[in-house]
Amino acid sequence: CSARTNKPVLTLFTKKPCPLCDEAKEVLEPYKRRFILQEVDITLPENSAWYDKYKYDIPVFHLNGKFLMKHKVDIQKFEDQLKKMELQND
Repeated sequence: CSARTNKPVLTLFTKKPCPLCDEAKEVLEPYKRRFILQEVDITLPENSAWYDKYKYDIPVFHLNGKFLMKHKVDIQKFEDQLKKMELQND
């Protein structure tokens, strides 16, 4: 039995500066052991498709590659989705 867990990946589409993104990360802080945070800077040339899609909407969150929420963290929605994924991985 391996100790490796398949934690869900929470992708944060962001850019600098982004006060709303910083705020969102603070809200998610208590949950950070339950997911892997991956930040995508939409201003980088290789992320131009995300820039075009999300430039007016950051922060945008995807959970395991699927759109989850934008602008602000919806803790209830986040909790529900996180729980679902944790149950699938058991």
